[in-house]
Amino acid sequence: MKINQVGQIGIPVKDFERGVAFYKEKLALPLLFSTGNLAFFDCNGVRLLLSLPEKEGFANASSILYFTVEDIKGSYEEMLEKDVRFLDEPHVVAKMGDTETWMAFFSDEEGNTHALMSEVTVS
Repeated sequence: MKINQVGQIGIPVKDFERGVAFYKEKLALPLLFSTGNLAFFDCNGVRLLLSLPEKEGFANASSILYFTVEDIKGSYEEMLEKDVRFLDEPHVVAKMGDTETWMAFFSDEEGNTHALMSEVTVS
């Protein structure tokens, strides 16, 4: 067996409409389609599925999504203007040669933690 790529990431939500609004309006991800209590977004070829938990065991599950951006500081400021709740400011988490990996963690409206991520070349 060989896994080629991530095809879809499921994100549980407690309030479906609130969850859809966050990913559509605050993260500006294109909504592919919505049916019943399922909403599918495109994130540059990776599909994000928002859904109400099917079983109680899935109610507290969460996936951390790392959204890559070119300009982490600019993206951070833009999302702050949209009232996105950040857990920290953009900061370096790793240095590898002439590349720094920057991250800034935030919460969606359902309490799931995600991050902005950027690879920055330093001279």
